[in-house]
Formats: sequence, C-alpha cells, structure tokens
Amino acid sequence: MAYDLIVIGSGPGGYVAAIRASQLGFKTAIIEKESLGGICLNWGCIPTKALIKSANVMDYFSHAKDYGINAGDFAPDFPAVVKRSRGVADKMSKGIQFLMKKNKIDVLMGFATVKGGGKISVKSADGNMQDVEAKNIIIATGGRARELPSMPIDGKKIIGYREAMVLPERPKTMIVVGSGAIGVEFAYVYANMGTQVTIVEYAPRIVPVEDEDISKELEKSYKKRGITIMTNANVERVDTSGNGVKAFVKTATGEVTLEADVLLSAVGVVANIEGIGLEEVGVKTEKGKIVVDPYGKTSVDGLYAIGDCTPGQALAHVASKEAVVCVEAIAHAAGTYHHKPEPVDYGNVPGCTYCTPEIASVGMTEKAAREAGYELKVGKFPFSASGKASAAGATEGFVKVIFDAKYGEWLGTHMIGANVTEIISETVLGRKLETTWQEVLDAIHPHPTMSEGVKDAVEVALGEAIHL
Repeated sequence: MAYDLIVIGSGPGGYVAAIRASQLGFKTAIIEKESLGGICLNWGCIPTKALIKSANVMDYFSHAKDYGINAGDFAPDFPAVVKRSRGVADKMSKGIQFLMKKNKIDVLMGFATVKGGGKISVKSADGNMQDVEAKNIIIATGGRARELPSMPIDGKKIIGYREAMVLPERPKTMIVVGSGAIGVEFAYVYANMGTQVTIVEYAPRIVPVEDEDISKELEKSYKKRGITIMTNANVERVDTSGNGVKAFVKTATGEVTLEADVLLSAVGVVANIEGIGLEEVGVKTEKGKIVVDPYGKTSVDGLYAIGDCTPGQALAHVASKEAVVCVEAIAHAAGTYHHKPEPVDYGNVPGCTYCTPEIASVGMTEKAAREAGYELKVGKFPFSASGKASAAGATEGFVKVIFDAKYGEWLGTHMIGANVTEIISETVLGRKLETTWQEVLDAIHPHPTMSEGVKDAVEVALGEAIHL
C-alpha cells in the first residue's frame, strides 16, 4: 500500500500531522501500536486532569462551610474516581477515531519499523506483518516514563504515571520522587484523597524549571495541605522486600529512610526511539532524541520527526504545533502549499502545571533575564488583592510579569493560582505580537476576573498600582 505521507504514532503530534496532511490533499495513513490519541489522551494530559478534577471536588467539600454550605459527611470512592478518569480518556480516544474517519485517514494498528526507501513494516498485535510505503514519513513516537537504576519500576510498589492512574485502591502513604509537573500533580491528587504524601526532589527547590517565586509559593501551599517536601535529596536505593517500600534518601545532613505503601517515580520522560529502525536507515540521534531541522526534517531524506522524540519541550501543544509546521513544510516543498511555515518559537512556549494552585508560565524567569543582562521592571500582583479571587475563595498565588526596562519588551510571565492556565495565553499572544507594557495597559481587562491580575501586575511593575 502506497501513501503520500505516513505518520508513526497517534498522539497530539501524530494525529494532528495526519489531519493536516489530509487537509492539504495527501493520501495519509497513521500507525499506532496501542490506542489512538497516544499517551496524552489515554495515559497523560486528559485522564490526569479528570483525576485532578475529582481532587478539586474534594477540596470544595472540605471547605464547604467557608461558602455557607453544610455538606455533611463525604469521602472519596477511589475506584469510582479512577473509573471516571478512564471513561474520559476512552471518550477522547474514540473522538480521534472519528476524526481519522472524517478526514479519510487509514489507521494501521501495530508496531512500525522503518526500513528505508520510504518503506515501513507494521507488526500487528497478533503477529501479522504488513508492508506499506510513503513518499514522506513522520515519526511521532512520543516518550515514556524515565526509569532510574536506583528505582526500577515494578508496577506494584514502585510505579510510574500509568500505574498511578489506575491503582486498585488508594494507598495510605506515598513517596513521590521528582517534583516536575507529573510529580506535583499526582502529589496533589493523592494528598486530597487522603494519602500521606512525601515529595523527594533532587534540586534545591520543587518545580525547579519555574521562576523561584513560583517554587516558594507552591511549597508553602503544599505544606499547608500536609504534604512533606524534601529538597536537595536523592533516592540512592530502595527496598521492596517488605509489605511496602523503603527509600534510602541522601540529604545534606545525612541519610534518611522513608517508608510508604508505594513509591511514584516521576523523574521525567525518555523518547521512544528504540527498535524502530532508525540506526539501520542512518537517522542521526543525539542524547536519546532524533536530530531535526526547524521543520522536523531528519538526516535522512523523506523522514521527519516531531514531538517528544525530538529535542523540543516535551509538551502536547508543542508536538501539535511541530506537526502543522512539518506537514506544511512538506507540502510547500511539493508545491502544494502557498508558503513555507514559520518554525516553532521555543522561547515562547507556555508551560502549565495543573496542581492546585495551578502554575502557568512563558518566557524568561527573573533570574534568567537578569543573567542575560536585561535591566528589568518586575511586577507582582497577589490574588489576595483580587475581588474575583476573594469571591471565589481562591486567594492563593499571584501574577508576576517581567519587562525589559529599556524598550518595554515583555520578557516573561509567571503565575500561580486558581485557573491561571486559562490566563497565560494573553502573554503568549502579546509576546508574539511584540507587545510592550503600554499596549497591555491600553487593552481593557474585564472586571471582576482573575485575568485582570495581569494588567494589575503590569501597573505594579511601572509603579502605577491602582489596586495594591
């Protein structure tokens, strides 16, 4: 079977690439070894948000009296929480099936191996082999949980994010190793369900890629929730011979032994590039990632790669944008698309973490901006001064904006608080349009909203604060 374009992997990079290719007139197929939608829809972005929403509801019940409501007795039904999450994931995966059919994209279920010369071998779950070929192949195989030698995942006492989503019962105690997005999100979910959670982080602070003020605020919030946090700490070995798990943690003051029912390893992701034929056909890789140009082209003609298997940020929305750029570049080279697309701006990618309080950021941190030599104007507006936040009972957190003092360039925004992931797009668009602080202040922000905190933070940066 011959195609114009075949995509290997159906996550938010793969399925978007296939749809855009079909829209541009390519005869398209997509190959998936497990479930349409990939990790994001089935085991990542979507089902975790369903778990987080259940944890949010527990929050609402816990503070019902603060809103003048007597909620009575309540308790989480953990298996039901997991069942709802899986139902949401299944619904979204079926939505991808619909989109494939709507866009006349052939779906081939099985494990793909690149053979060279545009040929791919597909091995189905029952062992049957099928050969297909295409003028262009996009590799979108995504990533999986990184596994450290000191914490080998056994799926029972030492688990990854997949197991954390479908535990048969709620553990009484849990150790979470790693405090990136995966770690702090699951820490929030399980702590709100009644699990005693301890976070162990190798770096000096939790959510270490965020602005330092964000890390401090989240740590303060988590400690109020009863979550224990250990930073500058490294799990050197574990013992699973007993009923639970023991983690031997090296700290600045010596070794500490932690005991829990289960340990969640949340130490990042690694690309899925093994065993798919890359070495055999000569695709260049570096540090476990496929090397690509700004349009996704690999070192081999006709082979492209996008998403978590490439060096860009391992985020669903990055993979989706890379998908569109890659396909449009292929179409432009073929003479069927009117212009060459603009490459992804990796310096203007929003990052969102869906714990409570939520975290959203884009651009440079204050430390990075100062180290880059900028003279800054920095403004921070606390949600405790927001009327909407007070009415909602969600006064934790703040908006922090960073501008170049000389030209007014919007260098970055960092937020922590309720629903801030819905607010960050203003900064992304503003930075894309090269907006200065003056345009932000000239744009009327609706009141009362959490989003007007961006405008308020800009006023603080300029020494013109009205509401603070």
